[in-house]
Amino acid sequence: MQFEAGHLYHIFNRGNNSQKLFFSRENYLFFLEKIRKHIAPHADILAWCLMPNHFHLMVHVNHLQIELSEQVTLSHLLTKTRSFNDSISILLRSYTRAIQKQENRTGSLFQNRTKALCLTQTDGISPAWFQSKYGAMIHVDYPEKAYPQVCFDYIHANPVKDGLVKKITDWEFSSALDYSGERNGKLINRNRTTEFGCKLPLSG
Repeated sequence: MQFEAGHLYHIFNRGNNSQKLFFSRENYLFFLEKIRKHIAPHADILAWCLMPNHFHLMVHVNHLQIELSEQVTLSHLLTKTRSFNDSISILLRSYTRAIQKQENRTGSLFQNRTKALCLTQTDGISPAWFQSKYGAMIHVDYPEKAYPQVCFDYIHANPVKDGLVKKITDWEFSSALDYSGERNGKLINRNRTTEFGCKLPLSG
């Protein structure tokens, strides 16, 4: 994946062969802690949704690399640099190891390639689009149809689209509950979300 600091990205992956990623509520919560540990130091998180067999993150990348310090001995501190790509890989590998142990299984849990689409660069991405009764429409004149908002809506609509719930706020494992005010989650950066003009539909 190629990232640039100062840009917004939609990051997603799914279970290998569309298999389940999360087997219990504790698994979802464990994965969120992994996101907090490995993604948040690099990026502000604007939206997230964990589905039974895939996940979505909408992030603003702040740091392509971060410095980590590790106490090797009482007198020696080791400092190393970690890239955003490495941090994503570590998140997925460490979660995979935990699930392999839990489920007594082997093999890949995620698809080989995690995808990341840039939402703020005009070169190399499609114009903003939205679905209407006439099909997919290109539209960039109105802020509510801007590409970040389209992605923001798409991520939160996943549980409804897949028939898991009737309203986006009925699904526990997305940031919709935080934006609706029904939960005070600390993972999202509301200031960054406001900067890009993204907001949850009033209907929830």
